Amino acid sequence: MARSRLPRIAFDFVDGGVDGEEGLGWNAQVFRKYSLLPRYCMDVSKRDQSVTLFGHSYSSPFGICPMGILGLFRHGTDLMLAEAAAAANVPYVMSSTSNASLEEAVKVAPNNTWFQIYTTRDETISFDLIRRAREAGIQNLLITVDVPVSVRRERNMRNGFSRPLRVTPRIALESIAHPGWVYSYFKNGGLPLMANFAPYAKPGATADEVADVYSTQIPNSGQTWSLVENIRKAWPHNLIIKGILHPDDAARAVGLGANGLLVSNHGGRQLDRAPAPIEMLAEIRAAVGDEIPLLVDSGIRRGADIIIARCLGATMGLFGRPAVFGAVAGGVAGVSKVMSILRAQIDTNLGQMGCSRFEDLGIQFLRDRR
Repeated sequence: MARSRLPRIAFDFVDGGVDGEEGLGWNAQVFRKYSLLPRYCMDVSKRDQSVTLFGHSYSSPFGICPMGILGLFRHGTDLMLAEAAAAANVPYVMSSTSNASLEEAVKVAPNNTWFQIYTTRDETISFDLIRRAREAGIQNLLITVDVPVSVRRERNMRNGFSRPLRVTPRIALESIAHPGWVYSYFKNGGLPLMANFAPYAKPGATADEVADVYSTQIPNSGQTWSLVENIRKAWPHNLIIKGILHPDDAARAVGLGANGLLVSNHGGRQLDRAPAPIEMLAEIRAAVGDEIPLLVDSGIRRGADIIIARCLGATMGLFGRPAVFGAVAGGVAGVSKVMSILRAQIDTNLGQMGCSRFEDLGIQFLRDRR
């Protein structure tokens, strides 16, 4: 449904990966390496998929990943995600590159909004975003560490996705076939503003000018663990490091005071030949021990995927593209539909496996098909 509503240049921006997109495909394929091993004659008449994470009880073991410039695909998507997450009582991780502001998201979902930042070349911007998150009442902050340099997203290159956007005859023709999107795009002022970065541009800056400020700040190739350590000192609440794949990095992050890790390869959008996060979960769990919450993203498309991740040591699974497609297809109701499908799949699988509580899942329910 989302594909039918978006011109190719927009749909492929969400759907695509980096380079040859081998990592993008492997993220989903790797889940098929595992079988779920059921136990029968167990009382599963009552099933519980809730999880407790950072002192908060969530109704399901999943949440929504941080994703930027979502207003390009449907106006207001950031707040649609926040609203649907609050209704389902699951985390919504707002990106610092969102079109709505973090303050707006907190008003919509005060108990469910987390916030993600990329560190900036001008560190005062990073620390001001942290200040704003603290003053807004956000309890969970994510630092993304897996964007040290810019990458080549070949689908975007082939489609002519660039900034400033040059409307070629092919782009124009493709867009005409999606009049609803074109109408909404121009009705809402064209390129949407990156609201979280607007304060760091000149007063009254256009969306393009704000995007220029962003592009001068990210990626921050000079990011080091010392910067992470300084952020730890400045942030009084839960700190989660996003983009961890190596067990040694996981141990170092925890040693610097991280409260949790998001094991991620950025949805196959940064390093094409990186391992899928699900492959690294067991090693990272061994490196950090049993007490540190581990979240995982990249490739989650079924409730069974989240169950597999739990069996390998994850606390919760996050997903991105399905939530965006749900919003594009049906607004808040579309996002809610995505989550209701995952909830139903998790519930059915728990019953079939003979495990009445999601938090009781472990390696004993899993077999490697190889």
